[in-house]
Amino acid sequence: MTDRKAAKLLEVPILPLRDVVVFPHMVIPLFVGRAKSIKALEIAMKSGKGVLLTTQKDASQDNPTVNDIFNTGTIASILQMLKMPDGTVKVLVEGEQRARILHYTNDVNNPKDCFMCEVELVSDTNIYSKESDILLRTVTAEFENYVKLNPKIPPEILTSLSGIEDLGRVADTIVAHLNLKNEEKQVILELFDANERLEHIFGVIDSEIDLLQVEKRIRSRVKKQMGKSQREYYLNEQMKAIQNELGDMEEGTNENDEIAKKITKSGMSKEAMEKAENELKKLKMMSPMSAEATVVRNYVDWLLALPWKTGTRIFKDIAKAQKVLDDDHYGLEKVKDRILEYLAVQKRVKKSKAAILCLVGPPGVGKTSLGESIARATNRKFIRMSLGGVRDEAEIRGHRRTYIGSMPGKIIQNLAKAKTKNPLFMLDEVDKMSMDFRGDPSSALLEVLDPEQNHKFGDHYLEVDYDLSEVMFITTANTLNIPIPLLDRMEVIRISGYTDEEKLEIAHRYLVPKQTKNNGLKASEVSLSNTSIKEIISSYTREAGVRNLEREISKIYRKVVKELLLNKTSEKVNVTPKYLEKYLGVKRFRRNAIEKENKAGQVSGLAWTEFGGELLTIEAAVMPGKGKRVYTGKLGEVMQESITAAISVVRSRSRRWGIDQDFYEKEDIHVHVPEGATPKDGPSAGIGMCTAIVSALTEIPALSTVAMTGEITLRGEVLPIGGLKEKLLAAHRAGIKRVIIPDENIRDLPEIPEKIRQDLEIKSVKWIDEVIELALEWVPKQAAEKDISDDQAANNNKPNKSDDAQSGLTAH
Repeated sequence: MTDRKAAKLLEVPILPLRDVVVFPHMVIPLFVGRAKSIKALEIAMKSGKGVLLTTQKDASQDNPTVNDIFNTGTIASILQMLKMPDGTVKVLVEGEQRARILHYTNDVNNPKDCFMCEVELVSDTNIYSKESDILLRTVTAEFENYVKLNPKIPPEILTSLSGIEDLGRVADTIVAHLNLKNEEKQVILELFDANERLEHIFGVIDSEIDLLQVEKRIRSRVKKQMGKSQREYYLNEQMKAIQNELGDMEEGTNENDEIAKKITKSGMSKEAMEKAENELKKLKMMSPMSAEATVVRNYVDWLLALPWKTGTRIFKDIAKAQKVLDDDHYGLEKVKDRILEYLAVQKRVKKSKAAILCLVGPPGVGKTSLGESIARATNRKFIRMSLGGVRDEAEIRGHRRTYIGSMPGKIIQNLAKAKTKNPLFMLDEVDKMSMDFRGDPSSALLEVLDPEQNHKFGDHYLEVDYDLSEVMFITTANTLNIPIPLLDRMEVIRISGYTDEEKLEIAHRYLVPKQTKNNGLKASEVSLSNTSIKEIISSYTREAGVRNLEREISKIYRKVVKELLLNKTSEKVNVTPKYLEKYLGVKRFRRNAIEKENKAGQVSGLAWTEFGGELLTIEAAVMPGKGKRVYTGKLGEVMQESITAAISVVRSRSRRWGIDQDFYEKEDIHVHVPEGATPKDGPSAGIGMCTAIVSALTEIPALSTVAMTGEITLRGEVLPIGGLKEKLLAAHRAGIKRVIIPDENIRDLPEIPEKIRQDLEIKSVKWIDEVIELALEWVPKQAAEKDISDDQAANNNKPNKSDDAQSGLTAH
């Protein structure tokens, strides 16, 4: 008997579903968030005709078209609808009948609200026969077996199933509880014949039962293999059993055996070998999934990662090394000579203790890049570790293994990464370390940087000694603000700032070609003249190195590239000095220009800073008063003491220089050092302070083309100072003609570039009287008698061209 209901047409909205297939007689809650889907629900509620639930072919599609949804779905009625606070809608729907889309009733390319379609309601084709009853009982019995094997399905479903007699409804109820993919469920939804649908479901249930039985056998096998102490890695054993069931598992080598082989081949020291073997024995006795096993395994891995015997072949060809150093850096002869000396010794001695050099100099002079060149010249791998801001001793020595997440220190970590035992290890900014409650990292470096001790460096994490004697350590610093014990272990090589001529040469050789390439230019497209580079050096940079110079050249070339692209021209751009303001803006610095005229009470001193030398203007003013002394310019204690000493020297020599002996009671003295926001300190401005005070008291102008540096004693003796090269470079840059230096600093002159020594008139002095003679327009005259009036003393201080230059000086 054939029972087929007449097809009925219906116009309904469509609600596309992402990850579910709804069958007739199925009640299911849905969460709807898309605007079109919410609109479809609202239309369905108003019309009372229901909504078509059809599944998307691709669940990831957020805005599906008509081609992205299946043509067959289920007409459902809305039982309950609730709007959530976040704008989504929770709806409870019940599937009623299968439906097939005939055509869409609105514009599918640009639907205003949602897809509307006319559907054909499809009824089940049921042919009741004896075979149908047998098929029904068989499928039901098979489903009972499936429910027994699958604990996720409640047994109560079998009770509700027994009360259903319709073949199609039984089939739909069963398939709704099967764990199938949406594509498989859609195939079953599109089977309109109930008998055919039941047959298909029978095959699906049979396959699912086979899978469940396999899983049951796997669980049973795993439980037999496991003992009580092995329950913690149940999942691991289950994976093995699954692979065994699939027949894909091959007998592999034991991981612990592999580790044992690596330990044997690693070339470890005897101490490290014993430690590694003991740890491996512990690892074999532990469960692989335990936390302690992970700690032991990480420790063994770190031991194996270290280069115990692997190293690079060190180049000992001195000529080749010299060529590499000369190609990479201009000047720096002292540093290059030291490196070549080290290589020469290594060529004679098979295993010499590696040098530990400390390159000290202002920023931008090439300390770090020099380390890279040394590594290239010696064929060592280059490792750079910045110590700036390091406060924790464990950064150097590592943490003990008792701490969670402990690791070796950065020394060991970088060696493991480099995979060589003889790299060049650069410790950058060694003067920027500090200390806190976690320890003093500079003290931890004492062992690392001591050639007598670092062959047995002890890292807290490793717990065994590691040989660092073949590592070449180089440290860099801007100042010698380094703990004395650490400084004692290093050979300090000072790198001073560059002269303008050296900067010009460096710009030609390295900076201009580098920035031409970096900015995508060709040599035929841009030209930067020598005069332009000199103007950039003097007016746009204030530095001892060349870092800002390179930055300004890069800025010019970026603007040139923009011009070439905007103007679409191939003409060569010549950057001359008159165009610099166009590219770099107004001039930022006045290169410590010397005064055009001589002034009383104004003297040029020389100062050392981290960034090189600077010209320091010292001003002194004398006013009627009661002997008050004022010091301004953010002067430090040492510099203030130098002024006090200078005033005492002037008082002790007041008669010799024709100064009123009671000046310190009748006149106020104000000493000022301009650029008041910059802190200043140190004793080397002593003779400058004294000269400025003498010039102000005698009203004799000081020569603006003279600069001086030196510490002064109460007896008027001039003591030596430091940083002479940087100070002479600053004087040369400023256009100073004569520089006065302490007599004991003559020994430092061979380190000064020949060009500087030729351009400057360098005068060495031992007493302040010589300074006064060289720095003032004329020499103050000695007062003849105590009863000389002030007017007569003042007249004596006027210049007399016939006077001998030596008159007024007292021999010492």
